[in-house]
Amino acid sequence: VLLKKIQESEKERKAISGIQKKAREMAKKVSLNNKKLRDCRIHLNDRHERAEESMIFITEGNSASGSITKSRDVNTQAVFSLRGKPLNCYGLTKKIVYENEEFNLLQAALNIEEDMDNLRYNKIIIATDADVDGMHIRLLLMTFFLQFFPDVIRSGHLYILQTPLFRVRNKKETRYCYNEDERLRAVGSLGPNPEITRFKGLGEISADEFKEFIGENMRLDKVRMTKEDPVSDLLEFYMGKNSNERQGFIIGNLRVEADYVEDLI
Repeated sequence: VLLKKIQESEKERKAISGIQKKAREMAKKVSLNNKKLRDCRIHLNDRHERAEESMIFITEGNSASGSITKSRDVNTQAVFSLRGKPLNCYGLTKKIVYENEEFNLLQAALNIEEDMDNLRYNKIIIATDADVDGMHIRLLLMTFFLQFFPDVIRSGHLYILQTPLFRVRNKKETRYCYNEDERLRAVGSLGPNPEITRFKGLGEISADEFKEFIGENMRLDKVRMTKEDPVSDLLEFYMGKNSNERQGFIIGNLRVEADYVEDLI
């Protein structure tokens, strides 16, 4: 078994070396005018008092990244915009990181090709819509890091951005609600007949509003991993080709919540 692993590693190294130089040259060339990356001024390795505040938001599409870009702190907050759903890289070799343009550019933006020593941002934040597609993109990005750069997670650098599902307001006050319980409490205290908006995606949140969600009151969920976590088994079950088994699990554990918007009296 050990010999087989060594042979596979050697084979992978040779495959990567053939395209590594070309991929690096492409990344350097594109980074000069990288439309996917809106960088910040201060980075983690800078000798600056705010270096620990550096972060990068990985977003989906131009509308979401546009709102974050307009409302961000340009000193410490960068934005990387995905074209759509990234590739499911489970079971693939690291060669795909160099062959896939988005993965290659993301790797270059984070500066983690060789090791974690030169990581450019303290927090890598996945910022996607709170819907089925958004959740899928989160899983695909988490798979990317687990598969190729697990130290990003082990070192506590990967996060999920929480964004509000509802805006509840009357003429005097506006409240942003991240779940159904918060919405019910807001409706109860702002009645009668407050205006309720259900955000369907990050692109529906204006830049002025977004400042509230990526500033001092930003809510983040840290992606955690311990030595005891069966990473290989989890990836194989959730991201592998066992569609029927996974479908049965989802149906068996499905929880349906009605999205009520009627006023409370």
